[in-house]
Amino acid sequence: MSDINNSSPRKMKACFLLLRRFAYVGHAMAIIFKKKYGIQEFSGYVRIRDSFKFLQSQKDIHYTQLLLDEDVFKTYKQEPLDLNYIKHLEKEYGLPNLWPYLAVDRLIRYNMPIREYPYNTPKFTHEEMMRMLQTQAKAIIQFLEEEKPDFVVFSVVGDLSTMLLYHIARKKGIRTFLIRGTSLSGRFSITEHYYESLEFIDKAFADIQKNSSPYQNYIQQAEKFLNEFRAKPSSYSAVVTPKARPINRKKQFAFLSPQKIFQSVRWFFQMLSAYLLDKHRDDYQNIKPWHYLVDRIKRKTRVLIGFDDLYDEANLKEDFAFFPLQYEPEASMMLYAPFYSDQLWLIKQIAQSLPLHYKLYVKEHPVMFGYRPRQYYKELKKIPNVKLIRPEVPNFDLIQNAKLITTNTGTAGWEATLLKKPVITFGNAFYNTLPIIKRCRAIEDLPRLIKEQLENFHYDEKPLIHFIAAIFKESANVDLIQLWHIEGGGNMEKKEKELVPLVDLIAEKLHLAPIKNG
Repeated sequence: MSDINNSSPRKMKACFLLLRRFAYVGHAMAIIFKKKYGIQEFSGYVRIRDSFKFLQSQKDIHYTQLLLDEDVFKTYKQEPLDLNYIKHLEKEYGLPNLWPYLAVDRLIRYNMPIREYPYNTPKFTHEEMMRMLQTQAKAIIQFLEEEKPDFVVFSVVGDLSTMLLYHIARKKGIRTFLIRGTSLSGRFSITEHYYESLEFIDKAFADIQKNSSPYQNYIQQAEKFLNEFRAKPSSYSAVVTPKARPINRKKQFAFLSPQKIFQSVRWFFQMLSAYLLDKHRDDYQNIKPWHYLVDRIKRKTRVLIGFDDLYDEANLKEDFAFFPLQYEPEASMMLYAPFYSDQLWLIKQIAQSLPLHYKLYVKEHPVMFGYRPRQYYKELKKIPNVKLIRPEVPNFDLIQNAKLITTNTGTAGWEATLLKKPVITFGNAFYNTLPIIKRCRAIEDLPRLIKEQLENFHYDEKPLIHFIAAIFKESANVDLIQLWHIEGGGNMEKKEKELVPLVDLIAEKLHLAPIKNG
């Protein structure tokens, strides 16, 4: 589509995946597309009912159709299983079969987060799962054929319905834009290939590698960022740092204060009342208050018992590799590293692939403190050369002293790269594009890859700076996490104002120019 700069409405239709709180962010983006780029037609695939009600009641955007995921899901109960149709879907949309659509869905596959990790027992039978896929696929195919959007904007791809929407849209020639973080604080990019790569960044990286002259401004930004990061390493998000989480027993005991107990009891009864009065309380993603209470008590009990007797002291002078446990269940593993998502198994493989005198340091993700049972850590402790490090030890202390960093797709691998350390990944990490990163695709190759990274690693600064420059070029500076957490449809003007750079980034890929009065 050629660039047009006039005041007539753009003959283009947009579709948004409007999940939970992102419904309000996505709606604000739709308003920007309408005001600035003249797009008049919108549709949406929505999850949950509160978001659905807001979108139905607002007056800023006319959505030609809003398809509610909860209503679609319910239809599987009356849907007879049609194996011929399943085989047809497998032929048309298989990856190469249909299991990845179900395997990535933590609710269908493990009944999480309806029940809290480490609960992992599926609520549904194999036949029920097939019927769910069948009904979701039918509804999404019908939705896209009726709406005929030119593009779909995704906040995430990480369960049955979102994966179906993505792959069916692509098969029908509809452009897909997934918003993804870049692990540079406040910068978000977009990609059309949700798990393979950040292709716009990769293309810019390749262009800069060939001829850096037109990109000097971005290169200067990259050099400045890298110098500041090395002078004072910091996580891309303060929320995931040990300081921001109650990861020791002293902080966890705070809930026993009379004030906290009162607040918790009041909150529970508010939750219970809202649940019992909700006529749609049986929507499949609603958490039952009694499950919430039981799982919360279990987690608090684990914390009160504690893990102190299981921790080892870090000796930063010895030879060690570092494996930071990742948050789970999450798309970062279930989608981007599905065959290595069993971290306990993976740690065993890494430990026995190291040089004999090496230790493997393993540290819990701050957000996961209290969720994993003691038995999980006891299994780790059975591996002779594994040390379980206290979660309050900063990652950067370990990264800077480790001889090697191993990770599925975690940010620790990116931070280690910025600090000139050798890295091995086991999934589709966005930084795999860098030549100094080694990705393990077959586990029998791991001992060789480790040996290569330990003995023949040669750090090269130039490609890293070019890659960071590509991120600056192909990303928008927007505090999406903060906007995501603004309650409901409140402060829509703030959302609109701050989301403009992200909408502009998508509009650029669609070759849209602002209308004169935009």
